[in-house]
Amino acid sequence: MPAKGTGRARQIVIAGGGIAGLTAAIAFSARGVPVRLFERSARPQEVGAGLQLSPNATRILARLGVLDRLHSAAIRPEAVILRRAADLREIARVPLGDEAARRWSAPYLALHRADLHAGLLAMASRLPDVEITTGATVSDAAFHPHGVTVAVDQGGRVRELDAALLVGADGVWSNLRRVIGGGESVFAGRVAWRATVRGDSDALAMMSGYLRRDSVSIFLHRRAHIVAYPIRAGSAINIAAFTRGRMPEETWSRPSDGAPLIEALADVAPPFAHFLRSVSGWTMWPLYTVPPRSPWSRADGAVVIGDAAHAMTPFAAQGAAAGIEDAYVLAAAVCDQPDDIAAALRRYEGIRRPRVAAVARRSALNAFAWHASGPVAAVRDMILATPPGARLASNTEWLFGWDPDEALAATADR
Repeated sequence: MPAKGTGRARQIVIAGGGIAGLTAAIAFSARGVPVRLFERSARPQEVGAGLQLSPNATRILARLGVLDRLHSAAIRPEAVILRRAADLREIARVPLGDEAARRWSAPYLALHRADLHAGLLAMASRLPDVEITTGATVSDAAFHPHGVTVAVDQGGRVRELDAALLVGADGVWSNLRRVIGGGESVFAGRVAWRATVRGDSDALAMMSGYLRRDSVSIFLHRRAHIVAYPIRAGSAINIAAFTRGRMPEETWSRPSDGAPLIEALADVAPPFAHFLRSVSGWTMWPLYTVPPRSPWSRADGAVVIGDAAHAMTPFAAQGAAAGIEDAYVLAAAVCDQPDDIAAALRRYEGIRRPRVAAVARRSALNAFAWHASGPVAAVRDMILATPPGARLASNTEWLFGWDPDEALAATADR
């Protein structure tokens, strides 16, 4: 991104040091662009529990040199196994492991969010073009023909700096969404229940044969679905359950005994019900989304990415992946057209909006199918059981096989 033409300041300012923000910092630095990243927390860390990184995300992390930092903490699940929670009968199995790596030239991983964040932070911190400041909030921005002037509040002391572009990666509760005319996030009507179970625990032993430590297990029920997979190099199992819920008084996570979840699943198979009652340390997370038509950018130098732009329900397991994709495509688009930020942002949105919309549709479809009951559930089970694993895997080709460089190449001359 050469300093020429309009005379814009060369540096990029990023607000938010989560997964999307750190990936963006690494992606811009890889193209020789200096980055100033500001994180409001005094100690940058990723909240939450486990996550799944499908090949569309790990492909990008490999190109940025981050993937090798994750292998010691990550697991390559052998399959995604879908079961009925009522009787634990297996409905379908999608092969992953080595087969996924061969099919999509990138692995499918399960790991703790903190381990991914630590890998990204370690990489970004060692890059000479990236400067990370903690305990600092990007509070405002002023736009002018030569770029954007950003106000940064650090301990009550406000300073200003110039940049070519302000990137808001400050999550679902983004303060910078208002800078581009975006609105508030909205409650999705669903609640996530999360817990971590030790791999050698008695609770996990209760589900031996049904909840495998080498696979992603999804249990389907009309009132909830439960996803379980190994994290921390297999030493623990992440449990995430999703139910409908009312608008909470608190908008962030809080500890819970899990009683509402256990009550909702009182009629599941006895071993599964006993397992859920034995799990301790539940955390309840109300799910919030950003309206799909919310603006993502303004032509004179600001854009939001990741959850700040398009937080969605997690039923396609693509939240982290979407932020990683955003970061990579944004850096490439801006660096391809450094003297025309407006055109670069149009190209970025032209690539990313259809992709994000497709992922959101898959998430909604999964929510409908996984919470189905009666005849609809019977038809679902029949459809899922009919194709062999390879055919089921082909249904995710558009999702896991997506390559940002191909998407960028297809729009290079537009």
